[in-house]
Amino acid sequence: MVHKRTAAYVVGTLLIGVAAVGYGLPSASAATAGPITGLGGKCVDVAAASSANGTAVQLYDCNGSAAQTWTVGNTDNSIRALGKCLDVTAASTANGAKVQLYDCNNTGAQKWTASNGALVNSGSGKCLDVTDRSTANGARLQIWTCGGTTNQLWTLPGGGSTPTPTPTTPSGTNLDDPTKKNVAMQLVSAAENSSLDWRAQFSYIEDIGDGRGYTAGIIGFCSGTGDMLELVEAYTRTKPGNVLAGYLPALRNVNGTSSHAGLDPNFTRDWRTAATDSVFQAAQEAERDRVYFNPSVRDGKNDQVRALGQFAYYDAAVMHGYEGMRQIRNRALNRAKPPAQGGDERTWLNAFLDERVIEMKKEEAHSDTSRVDTAQRVFLNNGNFNLNTPLVFAVYGEQFRIG
Repeated sequence: MVHKRTAAYVVGTLLIGVAAVGYGLPSASAATAGPITGLGGKCVDVAAASSANGTAVQLYDCNGSAAQTWTVGNTDNSIRALGKCLDVTAASTANGAKVQLYDCNNTGAQKWTASNGALVNSGSGKCLDVTDRSTANGARLQIWTCGGTTNQLWTLPGGGSTPTPTPTTPSGTNLDDPTKKNVAMQLVSAAENSSLDWRAQFSYIEDIGDGRGYTAGIIGFCSGTGDMLELVEAYTRTKPGNVLAGYLPALRNVNGTSSHAGLDPNFTRDWRTAATDSVFQAAQEAERDRVYFNPSVRDGKNDQVRALGQFAYYDAAVMHGYEGMRQIRNRALNRAKPPAQGGDERTWLNAFLDERVIEMKKEEAHSDTSRVDTAQRVFLNNGNFNLNTPLVFAVYGEQFRIG
């Protein structure tokens, strides 16, 4: 969501640039076979021990059978049983898409990465999940937005919930390092708020006329897209009776629209009041990380791009939503391949940014593509894959410097 506000020129902290570390299943030399256990101590199971394509994968009492013996650590990042692969039906990226057994075909629908106890599907960026958190025998497995919940936590063969990371690009600090992350926040704030002082944006709120209702906070939570609703719900769970809690019915009603019904005339005033509360500030940061930053950086690591690429994913997610970023990435795959698939990092990031620009130009409110053209593309053309400072760039014709 593009915000045009007062111009600023701020010098941030100096960073030492370093490359990223990728995380995946064990290397081929560490391939291991055995049960995958999850919710309720039950096992990932092939229904009726059938090896037919399309057979359901489910949760079931552990029994040591071949239908529950899974091989991880394959060179293609697949997870295999009965000679076939754990597969997302029809290569879907939608929440609730069921997981099945299918002939191995080396597609993203069959690639899985272990991350903090979860199994993340590379094709969708979503997690292996037990439907409805059921522990009943036969509960179907599906993919769902990663949330760190118990129905998305798995113990792999050998007893490890997260295998030891194997470096896939030169070792160093990723974008989620606190100091590097601060630079990412400054870059987004320059584009979203015409200021490098991202911490001053907790109180920001206005309708910028893009059809998304009110846009507010540190990354542009919107009343019309659901993320503002989720933020206020999270704030209210932590602090019931807060000044915004009374607006929850209205936020639910206006979700998916540009309407202010039930919010005016005092919602903007009360938002600014809430923004002085450290609990609300923490909620904004937590929702930013949960919905946008963490999954984008994770996907960057999986694609083996360094800090610049991780930031490109994150900035796209801020504007287009995480699912929108994934769609941009999927279209870029028609042009090039990421390093994790044997591609060249510069070529891949150029393809991703090309598709990002195409997406931006579809909406008048996003048609100024300078946050790509005179910022991220400049860093890429300079070979600054590690997002080293100093960073000198322009957004909407305004010059900025970090470091």
